[in-house]
Amino acid sequence: MNWLDALILGIVQGLTEYLPVSSSGHLQIGQHLLGVEEVGGLTFDIVVHVATVLSTLVILWKEVIWIFRGLFRWNGQLNDSQKYAINILISMIPIGIVGLFFKDYIDEIFQGSLTIVGCCLLVTSALLALSHFYKPLEHERISPLHAFIIGVAQACAVLPGLSRSGSTIATGLLLGNSRQKLAQFSFLMVIPPILGEALLDFKHIVAPSAEYIAEHGEATSIPTIALVVGFIAAFISGCFACKWMISFVKQCKLIYFSIYCAIVGILAICL
Repeated sequence: MNWLDALILGIVQGLTEYLPVSSSGHLQIGQHLLGVEEVGGLTFDIVVHVATVLSTLVILWKEVIWIFRGLFRWNGQLNDSQKYAINILISMIPIGIVGLFFKDYIDEIFQGSLTIVGCCLLVTSALLALSHFYKPLEHERISPLHAFIIGVAQACAVLPGLSRSGSTIATGLLLGNSRQKLAQFSFLMVIPPILGEALLDFKHIVAPSAEYIAEHGEATSIPTIALVVGFIAAFISGCFACKWMISFVKQCKLIYFSIYCAIVGILAICL
């Protein structure tokens, strides 16, 4: 992987992590079009994912500070910050189970298949279209039950081509949650799982087991300049996409992404 490949894939990761079009699916399509055998290896994966987490913290810093300020205050009952934090923890349960017990199996079965990517993009398109046309009664706050269901949607999005942000936002809208709050919750709930996965993957880089090497091969050596370029590209494009996506959700314009996912899904199947 050279710096230009890293620049392109970093921009793709940063944009598609927040836009409801599937970052994993677009990375596989980008990999195919660029002729890159690996998306940059585990190290590049960690770098661009950490960059997108940082972009979330930059754009939603007021919400993050609000959560932490209220987290350690106790007035005899749970305050809004504590309830919000509990909902985030609840939403992490499904992805935690999938990540610990099934992720390697899913990666082995589904990674590398553009047909699977295309089919999952069509599912994403259908889900976004449904959330656009179905208008349930709106709830002001996200309940713990809804947080768990949104977390299930996030867990299903480990399939390449099934958008994480698209699945969680569309599921929340179908449940009747407020558009004003939903995009922010969707982006904040993914921070702990991404950081947790990055730490687990980092362990494989620092001290890979014999079993891991036998299954995945030796770690890919990537030039430092490629990692730096990929990080910066993912961070800047992530900041742009995160802020833009929050505005799009509020303006009810997800149908455009539905059309886009349908077109790209069909192209991926043809490829």
